[in-house]
Amino acid sequence: MDYVIRPLTAADEPVLWDMVYQGVQSGQEKSAPSREVVRQPEIARYVEGWGRAGDAGFIAHDPEEGNPLGAVWLRRPIVAPGDEGKEQVPELAFAVTPGHRRRGLGAALLTQWVTANPEQSIITLAVPATSPAVRLYERFGFKVAQKSDRAVTMRRDL
Repeated sequence: MDYVIRPLTAADEPVLWDMVYQGVQSGQEKSAPSREVVRQPEIARYVEGWGRAGDAGFIAHDPEEGNPLGAVWLRRPIVAPGDEGKEQVPELAFAVTPGHRRRGLGAALLTQWVTANPEQSIITLAVPATSPAVRLYERFGFKVAQKSDRAVTMRRDL
């Protein structure tokens, strides 16, 4: 499979809306949810206003058509007044389009992200603990530090 990986820019926000939908859709066992699901605040926060300070990530696309195949991106949380001293765990979002899953593209994207961000030792993934994404991150040295019904916090020792 041929693909090109490049850094995300602020101009990629429309692509990230599709990528976050792909991520939401991958967790569905039944029929696909409406595309409007990504506008819910708990999902939209991964994309809305992309390009602010601290936003970083990579996108993979096919070299001929430029069609997006997958992306990995990190958002640092917006610190609320009064929370300045609390640990703010950045969230990593990750999606690969259905026809390109389980072909090494996700590992290539994560390799690019880890290589570009070696100091990033803690992330939150909004996936169930049973998600295949957890096993992928474990291959890159992340370990489950905390679990809830909807998210897994993973840490990596530097």
